[in-house]
Amino acid sequence: MSELIIYSENAQQQLQTKDAHWISHQLESIGVKFEQWQPSQPVKAGDDENVILRAYQHDVQRIVDQYGFLTVDVISVDSNNPNKAALREKFLSEHIHTEDEVRFFVSGCGLFYLHVESRVYSVLCEKGDLISVPANTRHWFDLGPEPDLAAIRFFNNPEGWVAQYTGSEIAKLFPKLDS
Repeated sequence: MSELIIYSENAQQQLQTKDAHWISHQLESIGVKFEQWQPSQPVKAGDDENVILRAYQHDVQRIVDQYGFLTVDVISVDSNNPNKAALREKFLSEHIHTEDEVRFFVSGCGLFYLHVESRVYSVLCEKGDLISVPANTRHWFDLGPEPDLAAIRFFNNPEGWVAQYTGSEIAKLFPKLDS
């Protein structure tokens, strides 16, 4: 079940909810879009990118048309992936993107941390969740030590995911997905 926990910057918990409407409302207040979709096709982590994109072709095209994205891909990582530790580490440091970061979780889960002003919003995204993190929002992401997720990613930049790391150590203060 999706979950939102709001913390102060020093990791003091201020709010926790699993109510999708309340999650959406809280995130909307900081410019983050959160929606829940009912998946239309069965797919799983480890499935080929083309299989996943075909399964969600209608939804993908709707989002591309709505926001003008240039590139769409799929990250699909399961616990058998030999690069799972490196992939996890790549996303764990606070960074920004100069474009919106939009993800639709096809299967599994992942944990976004959004660092906005003096708060950190921990958003557990699961199958059927769409999250859109605005450009230049400080954040990090944890796919867990034994990942099992597939997510469709949307980009305005044809090169895809380009991170600018902030150099902040704040991510080390917060629990990881396996905590």
